[in-house]
Amino acid sequence: MSSLTDLGVPVFQAGGMPDLPADRWSLQVTGLVADPRQLSLADIQALPASDVDARLTSVSGFSVRAKWRGVLWRDFIAGIEPAPTANHATFTSLGGGYSTTVSLADLDHPRVLLAYGVDDQPLEREYGGPLRMVIPHLWGYKSAKWLAEIELTNAMRGGYWEDRGYPRTAPIKAGTTMDMNTGQRRSHGDGEITEF
Repeated sequence: MSSLTDLGVPVFQAGGMPDLPADRWSLQVTGLVADPRQLSLADIQALPASDVDARLTSVSGFSVRAKWRGVLWRDFIAGIEPAPTANHATFTSLGGGYSTTVSLADLDHPRVLLAYGVDDQPLEREYGGPLRMVIPHLWGYKSAKWLAEIELTNAMRGGYWEDRGYPRTAPIKAGTTMDMNTGQRRSHGDGEITEF
């Protein structure tokens, strides 16, 4: 059981929670790349690993800080060779029920990563395991869970929540949030929450 479970972090299942053992899971890398490929969890874990202490912040009003373990986006994309025309990435969850698109400019951030662990434990299925995105400076719906495909594209697209009226770029706006780590409502500024 991870710290996310211990803290009672809400579980969102937009698009449905898949039930696939990690040893049968794979990540497809497609679109505007020099070499489309399929990666197993072992392949991902063989890439340079990093730990990032960061908050995920939900537009629904809560935020949680954790130590996420995985592969920094910058390290991941360096081995993919995007085409010169690529400027966005579309992330699709296992089963295809959830997708979201993020600009490569927003992904080029030192704390964005493909996470397979949290607080020294494997990432639980409920929270996006075996692999999810962690994009701490954007609302949580951009941090796609149960990641099954990354497609490099040349355009912003809609997505599960974006097609239901949420902003396509998803910058975190100043306001208040429930800090799941302390159980207190706290104020924060625009962008990644670093105040607490």
